[in-house]
Amino acid sequence: MKMIYQQLLGFFLVIAFTILLLGFSFGRMSKTFVYDTTWGNLEKYSDSLIQQSLTINSKKSAKVTFDEEKLKNSEALLENQAVHFTVFSPKDQVIYPNNGVAPKITKTDWQHLRKNQIVRKVNNKNFKLKNGKTRPAMIEVLKPYYYKKKLVAAVTVGAFISDVNSNVDRINRDLLKALFIALIISMFVSYFIARRLNRRISKLRNAANQVSNGNYQIRFKPGGKDEIGELIVDFNHMTESLQQANNEIQRQEERRQEFLANAAHEMRTPLTTISGILEGIKYDVIPQESRAKSIDLMSSETQRLIRLVNENLDYEKIRSNSIQLDKRHFNATKVLANVIDQLTSKAEESGDELVLNAPKDLTIYADYDRFVQIVFNIVTNGIQFTNNGTITITGERGYNETIIKVADTGIGMSSDQQKNIFERYYKADASRRTGKYGESGLGLAIVHQLVKSHGGKISVSSELGKGTTFTVIIPDATAAEKDKDRH
Repeated sequence: MKMIYQQLLGFFLVIAFTILLLGFSFGRMSKTFVYDTTWGNLEKYSDSLIQQSLTINSKKSAKVTFDEEKLKNSEALLENQAVHFTVFSPKDQVIYPNNGVAPKITKTDWQHLRKNQIVRKVNNKNFKLKNGKTRPAMIEVLKPYYYKKKLVAAVTVGAFISDVNSNVDRINRDLLKALFIALIISMFVSYFIARRLNRRISKLRNAANQVSNGNYQIRFKPGGKDEIGELIVDFNHMTESLQQANNEIQRQEERRQEFLANAAHEMRTPLTTISGILEGIKYDVIPQESRAKSIDLMSSETQRLIRLVNENLDYEKIRSNSIQLDKRHFNATKVLANVIDQLTSKAEESGDELVLNAPKDLTIYADYDRFVQIVFNIVTNGIQFTNNGTITITGERGYNETIIKVADTGIGMSSDQQKNIFERYYKADASRRTGKYGESGLGLAIVHQLVKSHGGKISVSSELGKGTTFTVIIPDATAAEKDKDRH
């Protein structure tokens, strides 16, 4: 069953049940209302009747008399409204009318009347009178009248229950018509609501099919504050995320292919060199005095290949969190000085100067070897993109953290380059592929992952033609790590 029909069925059942419940409740309420109104009117008739016809002579021991002529007039008026009355004395004697068709007041009713209580009754059955006549079912009011706390009269006023029920039936018929019209209207409204909801859901379904086919650019205009409106917002967020992820996959694939091409080129050159030298040695075409130099060249090219392979393996281990960090406290200034000593000759080849600006004892909490790798890669990157300039390594303490800055006066980077500098296989300057320390496009990506694994942060600021500054922040040991170190 389609959703629109399920919704219509659900709406119909809910509305139908509600209407039936309302109809039943209103039916009972209308009957109660008509009966209460009838009883109230009968009480007013009784009061009017007594006020017009009853006379009390206070001089003669409160003697009660009735004006029969006025009673006859009242009887004629009330008969036109299908209302009948009987006046009783306190001794259960009929005062008016004396036609032998007066109703009988039960002992229980008299008990209530003598307590000055009004009795409301519904006689649903016809019954025979003493004279043999049949008295129709009636709705009645029995009302007592007192003078100086003494019961002087009791009056029964009644109307045919068939007349009262006809009013109830008429109200119920009108109510039934109104409820039926409401049901029809509600069905049409439900249909249009369900159709609208189904149309919106169908659009989402079609859009989902397009997404499954690779269209991540589809979007919906936000509309409605209901659940479907919220679903549309979530759908747009999902497609945006999928598009970003797809774009990222494409970028990574492009850089992977670029890297493979670069790697193939970088591998081909040293392999060709090594192969040529080996062939020369094999066939004894290399002079004896040149063999030592040739062997050194093979060693250098071999180291290039090893570094290229190791960088890829290292990056995958770091990215997959398969490496274990051995964090401890040590003097970061000594590490920075050692890195400068190792790279001084490399810097001098480019006419660069390495400057250290750090306190004598700068404490840091990190993995010693990985921290060396972080600084080494960043400084090496600065040397590669700086000629006849200065690379300044600064170390300082922050709030519960150690801050390392590497600033160069090199070629700098554009804003786009800064956004991508820590991504795998990315090269700010693709022309710089070779060198003693190589450039695979993984050095800064490894640095980024290592800093993250330390729970730290790395950022870059740069300006074309003026230089670049890398800032690394390594947090101090947490309480849990301090406790672990103690044990």
